[in-house]
Amino acid sequence: MSEYQYYEFLAMESQLTSEEMSALRSISSRAHITPVSLTNVYNFGDFKGDPTELVRKYFDAHVYMANWGSAVFMLNLPLKTLARETAERVQSEDFLEFKATRDHWVIIWSLDEPEDLERFAMDDGTGWMKRLAPIREELLRGDLRSLYIGWLAAVSQDMIDDEELEPLSLEGLGSLTPAQQALAEFLEVDPDVLTGAGMDSPDSGEPGQQKEMMDEWLNTLSQEESLAFLRLLLAGQGQQAERELKNQYYSWLRSLPNENTGKALRTAEEIRENAASAQKLRLEKERQERKRQEEKRRQKRQAHLQELALDPSRVWKAIQSTVARGSGLAYQEACQALVDLSEAYASYGDPETFQQELNQFMKDHMRRKAFIKRLIQAGLLDQDLRAKRPTGKKA
Repeated sequence: MSEYQYYEFLAMESQLTSEEMSALRSISSRAHITPVSLTNVYNFGDFKGDPTELVRKYFDAHVYMANWGSAVFMLNLPLKTLARETAERVQSEDFLEFKATRDHWVIIWSLDEPEDLERFAMDDGTGWMKRLAPIREELLRGDLRSLYIGWLAAVSQDMIDDEELEPLSLEGLGSLTPAQQALAEFLEVDPDVLTGAGMDSPDSGEPGQQKEMMDEWLNTLSQEESLAFLRLLLAGQGQQAERELKNQYYSWLRSLPNENTGKALRTAEEIRENAASAQKLRLEKERQERKRQEEKRRQKRQAHLQELALDPSRVWKAIQSTVARGSGLAYQEACQALVDLSEAYASYGDPETFQQELNQFMKDHMRRKAFIKRLIQAGLLDQDLRAKRPTGKKA
């Protein structure tokens, strides 16, 4: 298998200047560079730049995939987006890493030992940026579930001890966003572990309770803090105002004592137990769905056979026309039609009549050796070319 590496960088907050694009061109002469992106594929050799440094200086997001089983997703966010204490609690060796500069975070989700190596032989990496990039905006608005998923990837691969507590107690783990679902897929988080993490986790509560919590937080703001948000709105920076409001509100929620919020931290063992329960529920649901589909197919099959039994002469004529085409495909179609007609006679008619009519039908087709061979293999004819009695019960 040949080597394959995919690099993609995306600028989301502002466009690259001509000087910055020239600097990037000096790193890679073969890369496709636009005012908002850089993409490159390597089948031999390596990228000369440092992806982390490029994200820090030029870009807001980065995706990397290699067909030997490596996957990386990076984001660049303002330092004030995330408390250092939170980063320290949620980081997980080999899966989620935080690098701080003077005014930014570079957050790195990684997968280096995948369970599904075949996936990397089929995935060229080109679709991941579109799916994962919304995570940046979610983090800017204070939604930290994507960070929790990074920790959960380590739980999924048994890299977290049973007694270790989850780093955060977050709302909405049972109803992840499409981007968060994509990140879990990217990191190969076991779906049952993902579901298990959502079980027994706090939800967003009743609308009335949410309003009470919001009002309580708003009352903690000083006049100057409130005016700062209003100034952003008046300056046409509504998105920035919403980011800062939500980020500060969710930070305040996470700072409340557990007895006030009812959000007790769980151990990795509890999450794994939930995952085992989720697996049982999933398997039972899949079994019930298979049963439902089988019954649906059976009913459809019976309706088809009943329709054939209502006008068998029409079916015989259609089979005759099919056989007359004389091709292998025609013989296969005719054979299947005869199998269906045989079952229709067995269920809704007289099997003996089918035997007689098939023997009569075959008198005109004794030279069609390929057709006869198919009928023998289907169990409709004996080696002596006499029709077999159809199996099945007469309705």
